[in-house]
Amino acid sequence: MDFSSLAVLSGLPAQDPYHAVGLPIYATAAYGFTDLEDGAYKFATNQGYTYTRIQNPTVAALEARLTALEGALGAVCLASGQAASFASLLALVRSGDEVVAGPGLFGGTVGLLNQVFGLMGIRVHFVEPEVAAVRAAMNEKTRAVFVEVLGNPSLKLPDLQGLARLCEEHQVALVVDNTFGAVGALARPLEHGAHVVVHSLTKWASGHGSILGGAVLSRETALWQHYPQFSSPDAQGKIPWEQFGPRCFLERVRQLGLSLGGMVLSPFNAYLLFQGLETLTLRLERASQTALILARWLQAQPQVAWVRYPGLPGDPAHPRAAQYLRGGFGSIVTFGIRGGMEGASRFLAHLNILQAPNVGDARTLAVHPWTTTHSRIPEEARRAAGVGPEMIRLSVGLESPQDLQQMLAAGLRAVEQVGHEG
Repeated sequence: MDFSSLAVLSGLPAQDPYHAVGLPIYATAAYGFTDLEDGAYKFATNQGYTYTRIQNPTVAALEARLTALEGALGAVCLASGQAASFASLLALVRSGDEVVAGPGLFGGTVGLLNQVFGLMGIRVHFVEPEVAAVRAAMNEKTRAVFVEVLGNPSLKLPDLQGLARLCEEHQVALVVDNTFGAVGALARPLEHGAHVVVHSLTKWASGHGSILGGAVLSRETALWQHYPQFSSPDAQGKIPWEQFGPRCFLERVRQLGLSLGGMVLSPFNAYLLFQGLETLTLRLERASQTALILARWLQAQPQVAWVRYPGLPGDPAHPRAAQYLRGGFGSIVTFGIRGGMEGASRFLAHLNILQAPNVGDARTLAVHPWTTTHSRIPEEARRAAGVGPEMIRLSVGLESPQDLQQMLAAGLRAVEQVGHEG
């Protein structure tokens, strides 16, 4: 079935006593049992519903829809994208293990790896997401390679297939933050060999910047047999791989992230995300078309030093984007303003576009990563991530391309004054 059809048909409950066409919201904390044996069975097997911190029918419907859209084995939804990244890695590493990660990751992810996993005794190596660099950083302690499908905000695109082959060779999980892949509408890393994808559903899945949500998905793989947490007896004396097979990773994410960590997605947010996915294809197509128009236009503006957009034939990411992206090149454009920090400041001061640290919204949003999303990262790390004081990240929404050009032009006219006054 086509992606656009799955987006509106998958995940709907097969049976509803009232034959509801839409998804019901199960606003309950707990679920009753018919007898002692029923409760014992559900707690022992994780089958059925016991408590919404672990499972909820509305959230389960969203998980089923995400599974269909990503072509995954299954999904676990959590309270935010940050929670999804945290739980996915927490399921894979133990004290003394190591992670290899790309330097151009979202600032919050870098903080998570350094400040949280660092405290847990996990060492992280930040290297370019290229096969040779990752291979050089790997050793017998490496348990995960973490990259983004498109660097945020560098828009670099890694060699997914090459990294997947390398990870298979070393029996290490390749985890891809597919947030910029728009829940599979733009990219499906699992099809190219990734073992796990994580999402901030706050972005394109929601589409309106009104709620938080995250998800972890995985594909069918025997890789988990090589991890001691899946191949050795757990606290109950059961071996997760023997009990759950390839789903053992997702079961551990659910246990650590939801049952023990409490990073729970509310059924109300799950309902809104489920609904938001139904218009994802149309929104992304329109925003991607506008992004390409704006990227070409920005290239011709004298106040703009450089433009990055995977849809531009001369962009460094274009060859891989043509290989890995589907249905367009996305709605994120980054560009550098002449005049550095002062030029960027003048531009944003006169820009009649919303300034906010989010992407994938129906509204176009601009942000200055150097002083916001990546401001807590040391300068050397910021520059290694492709972030400079002149950079503007533009998340293109659904407005008219002509109106957006006029708004951008107003900001660029203010930049001209930097040179005149100097």
